Amino acid sequence: MRSPLRTFEVTGESMLPALRPGDRLLVRTGGRVRVGDVVVARHPERPDQLIVKRVTHRTESGWWLESDNQRAPGRRDSWDFDAVPDRLIIGRVVVRYRPQSRPPISASAFSRRRAR
Repeated sequence: MRSPLRTFEVTGESMLPALRPGDRLLVRTGGRVRVGDVVVARHPERPDQLIVKRVTHRTESGWWLESDNQRAPGRRDSWDFDAVPDRLIIGRVVVRYRPQSRPPISASAFSRRRAR
């Protein structure tokens, strides 16, 4: 049985200041995705490449994923390639656990959902 948790490493600056290059992420695969979550997905134009983005809304064709840092060099998100289909979403970030010099950040810190 496969674990619903996987690890990934951030490589670009598109999610600054929340995530930096070299940060390691624990990602829950398969679960429910909601607006405000940070997710790992397959790039819709290059499925062998992974992206880390924030979910901003749902469209008929999938999830609209955006970079937190719109000025990052080489930044590409749904503004460039449109919504990302469900089948390309790997999972949502649960926690940033490395580097140890920075305190861990839990899923609640990655979400911009409002408390009800």
